[in-house]
Amino acid sequence: MVIKKTLRAFRNGEFRISKNLYLISAAITILTMIMLATEFFSRCSFPTTKVPLFYLGLLIIYSLHKELVRWLGENKVERQGELFVYAWIIFSTCLYVISFATKQYFTSPANGGCENALVSSGILTLEVLIIFLVTRASKFIKLSKKKRR
Repeated sequence: MVIKKTLRAFRNGEFRISKNLYLISAAITILTMIMLATEFFSRCSFPTTKVPLFYLGLLIIYSLHKELVRWLGENKVERQGELFVYAWIIFSTCLYVISFATKQYFTSPANGGCENALVSSGILTLEVLIIFLVTRASKFIKLSKKKRR
């Protein structure tokens, strides 16, 4: 009985940490998108943002922690991480469409632009998708182990 209470308290604590990591990740996502959009629309008048690597690391930590909480048996883990995937797909698609519609006005070196932000957003979107697929694989593994029992 004491072990169950201790485990439940541990799960609840980890669940709260997961929620806080989500909020931090969401804030950094918005900040990263703003910085990339500023770099894109200013035609690289601002220096190239160095935040994508930090952001990606934070997102990996959030995703791994969320999966660990799920593997601990926490059933109320929310599926908010999908929002990062959708946000990045929409954001990058918009930048690519704008670049296309403006005949690469913001990205063509001939126009005084550069494509750093466009490439960075595309790569970051693919990396976020990879993190999403890895966490989905973890969910499938957990479900298959649960069915075997």
